[in-house]
This record gives sequence, structure tokens and C-alpha cells, in this order.
Amino acid sequence: MFRPLSLYIGTRYTRAKRRNHFISFISLTSMLGVALGVAALITVLSVMNGFEKELKERILGMTSHAFITGQDGTLSDWQQLQSSLQDNPDLVDSAPFVEGQAMLSQGSRVRGTLVRGIDVELEKTVSTIGDKIIQGELEALTDGSFGIVLGKDLAIAMGVATGDKITLITPHVSPTPAGVIPRLKRLTVVGVFEIGMYEYDSSLAIMNITDAAKLFKIPGKVTGLRLEFDDVFKAPQLLRNVMQDVSTQYRGADWTYQHANFFRALKTEKTVMFVILLLIVAVAAFNIVSTLVMMVTDKHPDIAILRTLGMTPASVMGIFMVQGTLIGLIGTGLGVIGGVALALNVETLIAKLESLIGYQFLPADVYYISSLPSQLQWHDVSVIAITAFVLSILSTLYPSWRASQVKPAEALRYD
Repeated sequence: MFRPLSLYIGTRYTRAKRRNHFISFISLTSMLGVALGVAALITVLSVMNGFEKELKERILGMTSHAFITGQDGTLSDWQQLQSSLQDNPDLVDSAPFVEGQAMLSQGSRVRGTLVRGIDVELEKTVSTIGDKIIQGELEALTDGSFGIVLGKDLAIAMGVATGDKITLITPHVSPTPAGVIPRLKRLTVVGVFEIGMYEYDSSLAIMNITDAAKLFKIPGKVTGLRLEFDDVFKAPQLLRNVMQDVSTQYRGADWTYQHANFFRALKTEKTVMFVILLLIVAVAAFNIVSTLVMMVTDKHPDIAILRTLGMTPASVMGIFMVQGTLIGLIGTGLGVIGGVALALNVETLIAKLESLIGYQFLPADVYYISSLPSQLQWHDVSVIAITAFVLSILSTLYPSWRASQVKPAEALRYD
């Protein structure tokens, strides 16, 4: 009832059926443009968040949240270290491991590989390798069996399956009367795993921890201790807290350090995509400028009459700022509603679309992630909504200023 005059007239102008239908059409397209840009931004960033989460889960299924090792790259007292870390409230569990580079040979086929020795029971507490076995079983990696579990792509490249024999060549050499020769060991393939990431499926081999220690000539020792925290995203800070409680003879690294370049690239890609899609909102905001400029031209007589009745330039400016702000507010609101709804249902919608047209956008035989994951983050939604709304407000400044500069005498000269 006691609304300011600028607000009252601005809302009346927005609701009124204009004589110039072209202006109404431009206003509608500006509003829809803002809505489309906001919805596209929310949906695309949610899908990128989903892909990032999926990749992190797959990587962290094989990579520990952090690990601790000695200054020389080995641990001889890992049981004592593990016992001393049990009271840490942020640490969920830990497991020892042996790791080293080697080569696999089968007939004329030779392939480099990363060999990881594990304690089968303890490893289940820090990784998901046990859930990724597609042939054989992880429990077959018993002490002294000299069995090996290969990644799916590595097994295909070597032409072996469960039960076949394969030769492991380590970089350590053995002196013989005939000279120095590499250490060779004939192993039995007892299983095949599939993580869904080429990095692991094509180059990782799993062995029993005791057998691996013997092959890499560190009997009774391990390479390090793998750690799992209650919050993987706080791993850098939690590892620093752990390292403050242990001796300086140890050193550690977390998963963000091991895969820093990969996740930095993901973050950069997300930022670039945000800027590119924000241009859609910017174009819609510039449409608001053209809408208000035409509106000001159309309303010159009205503005002149209001000025002669005593309205100040600031109040006139406020009328058209209200109009532009309402267009931006409604467009942003519609975009947020549409974007959130689409982001929450994009997996279902894409699946239905694929079944309808009979075409799969991400074939499982080509892409490791064959679905379209989505993870809506309300922080992204709020940033997008605020940015779009601010752009809409900024787009009203110039046309509103032009309206405040209208001279009543000149505007009414020919009316």
C-alpha cells in the first residue's frame, strides 16, 4: 500500500500490455535467455561434478588416501607404526604394502607393470580391489603361492587368463658364473580385476605382500603403510596432523599430491566451462539493455510528464531499474528451478532418451564411465544465481540513466 513510487510504476510497466509488441517480445526472450543460461550452467556443472566424483571414487578405490614410508623408501617396523596410529581419531584404518616396477613376459609379449604386494585381509579396509575381481579370487594370494592378479587390459595384452603361467622380471640382478642376470620368477595368474580406469587396468599387478618383498629383495620389510581417513577431502590436513605425531624418520604423501595434475586439470576445465556458459547469461543480460533502451524511447512522454509533476531523475532511474531487475529475477528463478530439476533427473532422462532413439551416447565398450553421473552442489547453484542476478542489475544501469536524462520540454514539444 505504501510502496515507493518508482517501484509501483516499474511493476505497472512490467505487467502492462504494451502498445509495442516487439518490446514485449524482446523482454520475453531476455527473460528466457537468462533462464536458459542459468539452467544450462547448473546442469553442466552438476554433470561435471558427477564425473569428478566418479573418477575420484575409482582412483581412490586403488590409491590410498595417504601413505607413510621411511626415508629410504622402506619400513621395517610397520607393525609398531600401525599400532601407534590406532588412537588417531581421524584414521579409519591402515594396511602395509610393497610396491615396485617390474616386467611381465609371456612368450614374445613383454609389458612393463607396477607390482603391488598386499596383505589381503588388511587391504580390504583401505581399498575396493576385492570388489573389482572379475576372474578368480583375491584370497588365492596366499603366502608362498607366488600367485598374481592382473588388470583386465594387462591380462588381455599378455594373452593370459586365470590359471596361466607368466614370468615376472624384476630390476634386481643376481650374479652367476655366466655373469649378472635379471631375477626371474614364474608366477601363476590367480585372478583378473577391472577398475574401469585404463591407468590401473593396463599396468597394475597384485601379489601377496610376503612374496613381493622376497622378489624385490626387502624380506621382512614393506614399502610403506597405506592410510584411510574418515574424510578423504581433508587428507592433506589430516596427514599433516598424523606426521606431527610420528618420528621425523618417516615421510608421507596424500592422494592429492599423487594425482595433483589430473585433478588440477579437472578443476581448470570446470572453471573454463563456467566462464563459457556464463556468456549465455551475459548475452541475455545485454538483451535486457536493448529492451530497456527501447522502453525508455517509447515512454519519453510519460517520463516527461512525471518529471513535470516533480519526480526526481533518481526516481525515474529507479522505475526502469525495477523493470530490468524483475526480468532478471524472474529469469534467474525459472533457470534455477529448471536447472535443479534437470540436474537431479539427468541420468534418468538420458537413459529414457537413449532407449527412445536407440542410440547410446556413451557406449560402455568405448567409455569407462558409460552413464551420465550428476552431483548437484548448492554452492554452485547459489553462485550461478547470484552472478546472473548481478549481471541483470548491471544491465539496467545505462538505460535507466538515459531515462533520468530525458528533458521534459524537449520530450513534450511535439505532443
